[in-house]
Amino acid sequence: MATEITRRLEFDAGHRIPDHQSQCRHLHGHRYTLEITLRGAIIDAAGRPDTGMVMDFSQVKALAQRHLVELWDHAFLVHAADRAVVEFLATLPGHKTVILPLVPTAENLATLAFAALAAVYRDSYGSGLRLQRLRLYETPNCWAEVCADEAAGGTA
Repeated sequence: MATEITRRLEFDAGHRIPDHQSQCRHLHGHRYTLEITLRGAIIDAAGRPDTGMVMDFSQVKALAQRHLVELWDHAFLVHAADRAVVEFLATLPGHKTVILPLVPTAENLATLAFAALAAVYRDSYGSGLRLQRLRLYETPNCWAEVCADEAAGGTA
């Protein structure tokens, strides 16, 4: 039987949606909240510090920090095709800029985050552990979610 666990992390980042018809076309930032839901078997191995767990929550956090949050936190997330902003940010010495292949909407960021983390969790424990769902809140009331079944093209 599989069990799901969820870990929540927060980070701050700037972005803009270049062709948006409202305020989001301007440079601005958000306090993003990331929810990572993993699905797997509960570990039952005497003497292991994680026995009784799907994965230790501190390890869920450490892997997300290393492979995503540290990269995006306090960075400006910009689409590679947004040339004027890419060029402007390049003039700021030491500025933390992440150039992305997609427009940095909540939906695209969630998709990129899911892709970045899915293999990290699968390869960290094996034993059927997988990233089941990733939810990225852009604001407390607005989020995008990617689920494993949809991320795999509809196949489980």
